[in-house]
Amino acid sequence: MLDQDLKKIKFKNNEMLIPENYKSILDLKTTEKAIDFIKEYFRKDLAKKLNLSRVSAPIMVMKDTGINDNLNGTERPVDFKILDLNDKKAEIVQSLAKWKRLALADYDFQVGEGLYTNMNAIRPDEHLDKFHSLYVDQWDWERIITDKERNINFLKDIAKKIYNTIVETDEFICEKYPQLPKTFIPEEIHFIHTEELEKEYPNLTSKEREDEACKKHGAIFLIGIGGNLKNGKPHDGRASDYDDWTTVNSKGFNGLNGDILIWNELLGTSMELSSMGIRVDKNSLLKQLKIRDEEWKKDLYFHKRLLNDELPLTIGGGIGQSRLCMLFLRKVHIGEVHSTIWTDEIRNVCKENNIFLL
Repeated sequence: MLDQDLKKIKFKNNEMLIPENYKSILDLKTTEKAIDFIKEYFRKDLAKKLNLSRVSAPIMVMKDTGINDNLNGTERPVDFKILDLNDKKAEIVQSLAKWKRLALADYDFQVGEGLYTNMNAIRPDEHLDKFHSLYVDQWDWERIITDKERNINFLKDIAKKIYNTIVETDEFICEKYPQLPKTFIPEEIHFIHTEELEKEYPNLTSKEREDEACKKHGAIFLIGIGGNLKNGKPHDGRASDYDDWTTVNSKGFNGLNGDILIWNELLGTSMELSSMGIRVDKNSLLKQLKIRDEEWKKDLYFHKRLLNDELPLTIGGGIGQSRLCMLFLRKVHIGEVHSTIWTDEIRNVCKENNIFLL
């Protein structure tokens, strides 16, 4: 698919490119079956490659424990009072970044072992577009590592394994549904740091840099997200208390975390599929809390356990289920692969352009 085959459709707050005369290759019933095949194949292959066991995940956690993911620190979680706990508040999870680390400790996992779970979250402050909705579904995973494995080479090795699962799942679903053309992602992923990207494209925004790099390489693992670059701003936001974005890696750059992004030729844009990283140890947690002026978090349940050496060193992340289904099934909007709430404008514009939202 070439760029000139794309047409631009506009919404009030954003716009998107779609192929001219777009029509879903698979009908609704076939799409739902294919989603099930994708999720089953992917989770089994991921578990095998990373030595992960499935665990049940909470949809809610207690407020003011520090367990819920506060993302960039500005997003409001959905909360509610619990009658039988004297109206104490709980929150719907925004992700399970910290809960997984607690589970690894409490469930007595060992070094080299890990867990994965089917994470469902609600993010009411999400800006709605083709990749983002109020509902988030992803495979959240976490694995115990040693202190010697807290390095950039180990991070890259895990990223390669995840990317290989993405490539193999695409091949599987194409065999299952031969009417689907093979995806445009390459067999190998390219590694690049946010500081290298800033140097290569100094006059572009972070999103524009991602677009250029993904268009050039097809798929990238973008390292070092959360810490400030030479321009004094981070490439993108990261919470202070799960990924380690301050430890200097072997290339002299900050950060032991990263994102897997691909060039989605169907939509003419880059597309993030996974966010992951080596998690903070005591030193990097204290450092990052200070940078973000969040040292008050040291008194929260999760943070006290980490600072008291009660939690293992880990690596972990999340992999977007619906985004992968979009990619593999050649869909142009995330609402084609999961059901949630959309504005009337989004529903009307999508309907006009033959995009069927569930």
